[in-house]
Amino acid sequence: MAGASDNASIYPQPPVNPWLIRIKNMIYSSHRDDFIAKQAAAEDATISKDEALDDLVDAMKSDIRYAENTVDFDDDKLKLIGWAGRKAKTPLATPGQARLLEAPKQGEGWVFLDWKAPVEGGTVSAYKVMRRERPAGPWEEVATAVISEATLVEQPRGKEFEYRIIAVNKAGEGEPSNTAMVVL
Repeated sequence: MAGASDNASIYPQPPVNPWLIRIKNMIYSSHRDDFIAKQAAAEDATISKDEALDDLVDAMKSDIRYAENTVDFDDDKLKLIGWAGRKAKTPLATPGQARLLEAPKQGEGWVFLDWKAPVEGGTVSAYKVMRRERPAGPWEEVATAVISEATLVEQPRGKEFEYRIIAVNKAGEGEPSNTAMVVL
């Protein structure tokens, strides 16, 4: 604000005195420098904390491995130290049925499909988007999606189609969803 104080004839009564602006600037600079120093100290403290946590985890893993081997993975004996042996692997289940398929948006040669993930079954890896011409043509796979929506482009025009979704994973396919009818 030196310009205002140097030109007092043009700016005779600014709302805040230029000297007060300088004092506020010095106060801000002091707080900024304090913040930077504390931020650097926090970063150093975080690094130290993370190193101590890694050291603790390694020590605990070592003791747990020792305990597991010492009692030959006997769950009753491991429970004495608040631990249990490894759970038996369970096979991956096929996904459930994709739900609530709808086609809320469409245009010339394109359609946007939206659905909900299955609530039952195994984890979904992908979704097959299936289509068939009405009234009862064969189902064909037209796309694959990894999220619960898809925009299909370059779809044939002037035909009536049904779309459905099948959730899939390594274990297999779920039941087909409801169908959504679309005329493009």
